[in-house]
Amino acid sequence: MDATRHAAENDAELTALDRQVIDVFVDGVKVIGLPKSLGEIYGLLFVSPAALSLDDVVRKLRLSKGSASQGLRMLRELGAVKEAEANGSRRTRYEPDVDLKRLVGGFIREQVRPHLESGKGKVGKLMKNAAEEEDAELRKFYRRRLQKLEAWMSRGRIVLPLIQRMLGE
Repeated sequence: MDATRHAAENDAELTALDRQVIDVFVDGVKVIGLPKSLGEIYGLLFVSPAALSLDDVVRKLRLSKGSASQGLRMLRELGAVKEAEANGSRRTRYEPDVDLKRLVGGFIREQVRPHLESGKGKVGKLMKNAAEEEDAELRKFYRRRLQKLEAWMSRGRIVLPLIQRMLGE
């Protein structure tokens, strides 16, 4: 009975509107291939009028401490979350960074740019492998597709800095 009452108290902390806002962020992170917990944590911080501690996040979202800690760390690296003023508390508290420029810039810097850089070397290796294909038609097909991929990546490396500058990052 006590566990049921405790669960009800935790549910009462998140209103229906809180849950709906959190779900918007969960849907957003799914689209870009990030873990659901990142959307939950950011969404919770977004709808919270006060900064929250790790323990608050764990309790309100019913996440493991490890998952919440890892999620907060990743969100900090992306620039989506920042540490808040402690106001006499010894616990670190977190709040969302609601500046879209920094959010997008952090995502580009931490997720997209490294992917493009590592992909450059991979495409070079794939080109070498494709050149060794015995079937001439298939070799031509691979070369054309890999050249297309190389062009996309090259454009991405040109466009990303422009997007970051446009956003003021």
